Amino acid sequence: MLKTLLKEKKMDKVKRLRHLNDFRSVHVGGKLNNGGKAGLSSRNSNNDLSNSNSNIGSQLSYSHLIQEVKPYLLVEQKNNKNGISSNMQESSNKIAKLPKKLGNIYPLFYSEDNIRLAFKNAMKGKTHYKQVKKIQENIKYYIDDLHKMLKNRQFVNGKYKVFKKESGNKIREIYKLPFYPDRVVHHCILQVLEEFWKRSLITDTYSTIPGRGPHLCAKKLKKVLSKPKYNYKYCLKLDIKKYYPSIDHNVLKKIIRKKIKDKYTLELLDKIIDSEKGIPIGNYISQWFGNLYLNPLDHYAKEKLRIKQYYRYCDDIVILAKDKKTLWTWFEKIKKFANTRLKLKIKNNYQVFPISKRGIDFLGYRFFQGYTLVRKRIIKAFKQKLKHPKSKASYFGWIIHADSYRFRQKYFMEEYAKCQT
Repeated sequence: MLKTLLKEKKMDKVKRLRHLNDFRSVHVGGKLNNGGKAGLSSRNSNNDLSNSNSNIGSQLSYSHLIQEVKPYLLVEQKNNKNGISSNMQESSNKIAKLPKKLGNIYPLFYSEDNIRLAFKNAMKGKTHYKQVKKIQENIKYYIDDLHKMLKNRQFVNGKYKVFKKESGNKIREIYKLPFYPDRVVHHCILQVLEEFWKRSLITDTYSTIPGRGPHLCAKKLKKVLSKPKYNYKYCLKLDIKKYYPSIDHNVLKKIIRKKIKDKYTLELLDKIIDSEKGIPIGNYISQWFGNLYLNPLDHYAKEKLRIKQYYRYCDDIVILAKDKKTLWTWFEKIKKFANTRLKLKIKNNYQVFPISKRGIDFLGYRFFQGYTLVRKRIIKAFKQKLKHPKSKASYFGWIIHADSYRFRQKYFMEEYAKCQT
C-alpha cells in the first residue's frame, strides 16, 4: 500500500517536471556538457527522443523517476537568462529523496483491498475461534462494516482481557483485545506503515521485524566473535526496567510524529496508544511501538557514540568493545540518554565482563569467541517436552544454530540429516 502511495507521489513530480522548459539529469561520473567524455552516465533531455548519439549515451525517459529514485541522481533546471544553475545538490534533494514525513495515507487503511488482506492475515492460526468462524460465514458484511468504521473515524478501542503468563523465569501480564475490530484494525495499520517504519530502524535491531529474527542476529554476532582480527574481548549487556509498562505516551507520540504528519492517522494511533497505561503486551501493534520507542537510542549509539558492535532485541542490548573503559563510558552516556530523553531506567543487572570467561547470554544462546552453546534453561525445557514430537521439532531451530554436535547426535540425528541433504 505504501509503495503504491510513493509511486503516485513520484508520478506527480514527473508531471511537474514535464512543464519545465529544460532540465538535465546527471549520474555521478558523467559531465554536464555533451563532450566526448560525457559517457553513458550523462543524459541531456533537451534532445529529441529519437536522438541517441555516442556522447549523449542514452535519452532520458520519465520512467526512471517512477521507479525507486537513486540517491545519487542529481537534477538541474535551466535558467534561460543565467544558463545552467550551479546549485545541483539543492535541486536534487527535492526529487531524489523519499518524503521525510508521510501525509494523506489514512485512506489506505480503509481501502477494501487492505481490509480484506487484514482479515486474511489476522485469521491465520485463529480459525478455531468462535468469533472468527462467525466472521468467515459473512466476511463481506464485516469488510463493509470496518470500511465504514474507519472511513468515518468511528473506531473505538475495545476492552482488554488481562491474564498472567509465565515466560522463562518471569510472569508477565498479557492484554488481549477482541479479534474484531481491534486486531483486524492493527493489521490494517501495519500493512501500510510497517515497511516505512522499518526503513527508519538501524540494521542491528531485530525483534518482530520481518526478515530479522533472532537467528539472523545470532549469526551476525557469531561471525564477529569467530574472527580473531576483530579482537572484541569485552561485552556490555543491559536491558530496560519494566520496559513496556514504562513507555511514556507523550514521548512515543513525538517519535511517531517525526515520520507521520497525517492527522487522521495520528488520531487513530493515539487512540491505541492511550488505551492503557504504558504499552500493553499482547497487542499486535505493541511490538512495533516498542521498537520505535528505542529507535532514538539506537541511532544515538550508532551515529553519535560511533558504536560498531551494537545489537538490540526488544529491550535487551549487547555491545562489544576491546576494553572495559570504553564500555563503561558508553554505558553512562546510554543511561543518561534513556533517562532524560526516553524516561526509562536501566535494570540494575547490567554487566561489563570478559567474553572468553563467561560468554554472552543472549537470544537463548551463550556466545563465546569461536563457538556458541544453547542456553541451559532451553535444554532443560526441551528435555521436559521430549514426549511431544511437535515440541521436539520446534526446538530443532535453536539447536541447529549452535555448536552442539553431541546433543544433535543424541536427539536430532534424523532431523539434522534431512537438513544437510
